[in-house]
Amino acid sequence: MITATPSERDVLIVIPALNEARHIERVLTFASAFAARVNGLVIVTDGGSDDATCDIVRRRASGDPLVRLIDNPARLQSAGVNLAVANFGDRVEWLLRLDAHSQYPNDYGDILLAEAQQHGADSVVVSMHAEGQGFLQQVVADAQNSRLGNGGSAHRLFGEGTWVDHGHHALMRIDAFRAVGGYDDQFSHNEDAELDHRLRAAGHRIWLTGRTSLTYFPRSRIGPLIRQYYNFGRGRARNLLKNKTRPAARQAVVAMLAPALALVLFTPISWAFALPLVLWMLACFAGGVMIALQTGRPRGLLAGLIAGIMHMAWSAGFWRHWLARRPVGTEKSTA
Repeated sequence: MITATPSERDVLIVIPALNEARHIERVLTFASAFAARVNGLVIVTDGGSDDATCDIVRRRASGDPLVRLIDNPARLQSAGVNLAVANFGDRVEWLLRLDAHSQYPNDYGDILLAEAQQHGADSVVVSMHAEGQGFLQQVVADAQNSRLGNGGSAHRLFGEGTWVDHGHHALMRIDAFRAVGGYDDQFSHNEDAELDHRLRAAGHRIWLTGRTSLTYFPRSRIGPLIRQYYNFGRGRARNLLKNKTRPAARQAVVAMLAPALALVLFTPISWAFALPLVLWMLACFAGGVMIALQTGRPRGLLAGLIAGIMHMAWSAGFWRHWLARRPVGTEKSTA
């Protein structure tokens, strides 16, 4: 049995959670087994769950000294990770962030540590592959796994390991995390990209591993999916404004979607204003055909529409924050 105190741990494993009763047990099983191998400690930071999440974690913690549950009154994932590091991160070398609604291969943590050591990385990020457990969730997963849906993001694609500016957060040196101030806990979304910007500016290096990845379970209903991508767009705009940077080309293209489609309101003046909407619908259909052919599944036809809806929501959220040019009130994280 591990007898070290929290201040003597090698790895601090943090799992931000909010209403994750469906997935938290599986993630805890992985996290606890990994913690036992590497002198780690597992902290679940709960943002106010009203399902059975906390009961499940408390039950696990009562029989496992490596598992702890703490309250995250700020409710946001960024604040939850910061809180765990502030309370349990002293004299700990590594921070491993896990998503409660994801699934991890058994050797996930071991590979991340090996990659960090081999490449001298301050942060090791991973690719993610979406999977669904019901029809609509499977369609959403197909959309998110496609280039149409993910825009070719490095952490959505699989390939050889490479140095990157940003990726899905996994393992990070706690001293690097603390040196740049941790997450900006006013961010409900895009806090990982914002932190990566500061890490890179401070000279820290981010390695995207090609040796392991995680399985992500996307939203299974349209409403929550739209809210999620709307908030992703808000977070990206906030990130750009805070750090005085420009969007990547693919982000700029998606950002123009909502203003272009809004031109349909002027169709009483001329039918030409409906052209962007018609082109968007055609692009959704063409994208669906492409996804269906790539996956070999007819449901891919709907995935094109889902990808278009995700982009539209992202664009609307982006302009919501960009035009306001002021901090947006915090809300519970849905990332």
